[in-house]
Amino acid sequence: LWLHPHLCSGGPGPAARGGLAEMPQRKPEVTRRTAAGIPYELTRKKVKRLNLHIRRDGTVALSIPLRTTLEAADAYVIAEAEWIRAAQARQAAREKRQEELPDKAAALARFTAMSDKVYPAFAGVLGGQKPTIKVRSMTSRWGVCHMAKRQITFALQLYNMPEAAQIYVVVHEYCHFLQPNHSPAFWAEVAKLMPDWKARRDLLK
Repeated sequence: LWLHPHLCSGGPGPAARGGLAEMPQRKPEVTRRTAAGIPYELTRKKVKRLNLHIRRDGTVALSIPLRTTLEAADAYVIAEAEWIRAAQARQAAREKRQEELPDKAAALARFTAMSDKVYPAFAGVLGGQKPTIKVRSMTSRWGVCHMAKRQITFALQLYNMPEAAQIYVVVHEYCHFLQPNHSPAFWAEVAKLMPDWKARRDLLK
C-alpha cells in the first residue's frame, strides 16, 4: 500500500478537529500482460527496482516502480524470457516430484543401502556404529544430519532424483559427522570422497 500525494476532499476529518488529515491509501495497480509469449502479472507499486518472481504454480509476477513504463516492463520480461522459461521448467519438475512421492518403505530401503556403502569411510568417527536412517517429506532440504543422535533423515523427494545426486546427498550428510557446518573444511571432506561433487550437486537443481 502507498499514500496518495493529495488529500481527499471528503467530510470533516482529523484536520477539522485540529489534527492532521490522513491521506487515503491506494492499492497497488495490478494488470495482466504478455511479452515474448509469456503471460505475466504486472504490479505497479512503491518499489525501487523491477522484481521478477516465478510462483510455485509457474505463473510470472513482475513488480515495477511507480514511474516505470509498461514498455519498459515488457522489455524486461523479453530480456529475461530465457531465464523465465528455464525457471518455469524447474518449478514444474519440482511440483511433479512433490506429487509423485514414493512409498516410504521403498525410499528407506534405497537410502539405507546407499548409506551402507558410504558408512565404512566414517566408521572410525562413528565409533563403529551405523547411523539411524530415516525418511520424510521435505521441500527445503534433501537431507538432515542429527550428529548428536547419530541420525540422518533424507527427503522422500530425493528418491526421484538421479542416483548420482542421491549418492552425493548421502556423502554430504555423512560429512557433517566430521564437520558440523559448511565451512571450507567441510567441502574439503566432501571432495576427498567425491571429487565431482559439484557436478552431482547441480543435478539437484
